[in-house]
Amino acid sequence: MLHFRRVLFFLTAALAFSAPVFAGKLAIVIDDFGYRPQSENQVLAMPPQISVAVLPNAPHAHEMATKAHNSGHEVLIHLPMAPISKQPLEKDTLRPEMSSDEIERIINEAVNKVPYAVGVNNHMGSAMTSSLFGMQKVMQALERYNLYFLDSMTIGNSQAMRAASGTGVKVVKRKVFLDDTQNEGDIRRQFNRAVELARRNGSAIAIGHPHPSTVRVLQRVIYNLPADITLVRPSDLLTEPQTDTSKPNLSPPGNVVPQPPRNPFRGVKLCKRKQALEPVYATRFFTVISESISESAAVQYFQHQWQGWK
Repeated sequence: MLHFRRVLFFLTAALAFSAPVFAGKLAIVIDDFGYRPQSENQVLAMPPQISVAVLPNAPHAHEMATKAHNSGHEVLIHLPMAPISKQPLEKDTLRPEMSSDEIERIINEAVNKVPYAVGVNNHMGSAMTSSLFGMQKVMQALERYNLYFLDSMTIGNSQAMRAASGTGVKVVKRKVFLDDTQNEGDIRRQFNRAVELARRNGSAIAIGHPHPSTVRVLQRVIYNLPADITLVRPSDLLTEPQTDTSKPNLSPPGNVVPQPPRNPFRGVKLCKRKQALEPVYATRFFTVISESISESAAVQYFQHQWQGWK
């Protein structure tokens, strides 16, 4: 019996040291699908844990979303949202001042154009995602379709998580952009940064684009992940703890500065005299005082009483 216990102990220890410990989960999303099928097909040839975000009005949106789903990849709608800077916009870009009905229409059409989508992430959107009122309308619409929201974090003070409070919409955040530049060395460094964040925090989401340089880097690094990092889909991270670091932004849509309420009371105006005041002499002063006293209610009361006593 003692010999059996020793053998069991050594086997357990050996397994503990040999089995990989998954310290971090890494999700990778490739945006802007629907315009470049050739490079996008190279992404779809990678492991199915890599997810894709499809622009709803791209010419190949329906085709690439269907192909991604059929090859096992998770599909998101890459929903265009208004940026703060002036630049060319996609059709039906969401703006904070839009009505709830207009936002609902655009999201409904996007759902129809991008089949098999289980989530949404924002294309640009620094102006839209920083508007609490605008994002509340987005979250109310997304709740009807049971879609989660991946915040691309194109602005630090995004209101997405705050806006989703009270709805059934789950929100996760992007941690790293892989290809702010298309230099392969920079892309590799950003990928390594995403790995380190996943290791340190338990999970991380990295977003890239179907640029040839990004595809080449991913083809090399994705099959050589460290033993403690596992590749997951964004939906696998919906139960991970999220921290909302935003500050409430209650500015009305459309950059309209609210005006204070009008006060009808404008204060007391002093009348300007047209001529100099006449001097008041001491004799006139005492005359006015004596008239005031004689006409007062108290003096008149005693006068009436005195007349009754006579």
